[in-house]
Amino acid sequence: MSLLKTDPTTPPQPTKTKTREWADSLIFAIVAATLIRWATFEAYTIPSPSMESSLLVGDYLFVSKLHYGPITPQTPLQVPLTHQTLWGTGMKSYSDLIQLPTFRLPGFSEIKRNDVVVFHVPHETQYPADLRTNYIKRCVAVAGDTLEIRDGKVFLNGKPGVTPLGLQTTYFMQVDNPNDEVLAALRAQGVVDYDQPGGMPQAVPGPTQGTYGYTISCTQTAADYFKKQPYVKDMTVLQPQVMLFPDVADFHGSMAISATPRNWNLDNYGPLPIPKKGQTIALSPANAAIYFKIVARYEHNEGITWQDGMIYQNGKMLTSYTLKQNYYMMMGDNRHNSEDSRFWGFVPEDHVVGKAVLIWLSTDPNADFWHKIRWSRLFNIIH
Repeated sequence: MSLLKTDPTTPPQPTKTKTREWADSLIFAIVAATLIRWATFEAYTIPSPSMESSLLVGDYLFVSKLHYGPITPQTPLQVPLTHQTLWGTGMKSYSDLIQLPTFRLPGFSEIKRNDVVVFHVPHETQYPADLRTNYIKRCVAVAGDTLEIRDGKVFLNGKPGVTPLGLQTTYFMQVDNPNDEVLAALRAQGVVDYDQPGGMPQAVPGPTQGTYGYTISCTQTAADYFKKQPYVKDMTVLQPQVMLFPDVADFHGSMAISATPRNWNLDNYGPLPIPKKGQTIALSPANAAIYFKIVARYEHNEGITWQDGMIYQNGKMLTSYTLKQNYYMMMGDNRHNSEDSRFWGFVPEDHVVGKAVLIWLSTDPNADFWHKIRWSRLFNIIH
């Protein structure tokens, strides 16, 4: 056996400077953090009440990329550990000069009904698909389902769906005398208005002259409690009077309007079939609006236009189309205070980021310093 000997005439290798060591450590940390963020878990926070009271404003979550499998980047020219802009600035953190096809790596679970899912909101055309704003909603229907909402209750394929424990509805609660007793009851029932100082709803005039009350979002349990109170005169369900998908085929400023209006609302919606990969759809004025964004945007077809209630490609009317991926319906648990699939339609599978699995911290934006942390929510599993 022979030993490898160093040539004594070889000059010694220069030792790394402290600056070089720090630089190497920083590069390694950035690469490691980027890979972990892309492939395993990522931290998110809840900024709006659309998922109340299942998830609260101020909840900090871990979202698993392992469940459904991470997606390869579409926009590779991006500053690491950023999303749309550089930290603390309005400057773009990416270049869209190179756009790559995306692939989902294997995960250990499929997207299931009732999962709480983070996804790139599909209607933001100003960003590449993988850099659109992240939303978090509940998956209420998967590819191949037929969704219907009757009087606020979800039905899938004709059968009742699961009702989340934290499901909220928005009411106008008319009272005979707005006072501290009413506010104390609202606080005790967990009613919050994040747009108001201290998070408490403010009394407003009612629908008829001389009446007053509060616009509140609350659970069915809280609503049943208020209906029994002597100071409550009426509880009226509220919802925005807007055109929903697919009457509006393309959310935000599009002229693509369905030739067959349905006039659905947030509580009575559908039946709507959820597109499934491999399906061939016969297109007609009765259903073309359902599939317009899929054909025009999500599945990267060229030359797609909307004319007279139908989809055209390169000037020729499409009478059928075969779907290239699965789609999902996502809705917030705060059902009247959530901009979701009822407004802008389906979420493509390649827009799904991961499954929300754990609340690791929760802070109350309306609480004082000593009560800022919601200790009871720490390390809660998300259902």
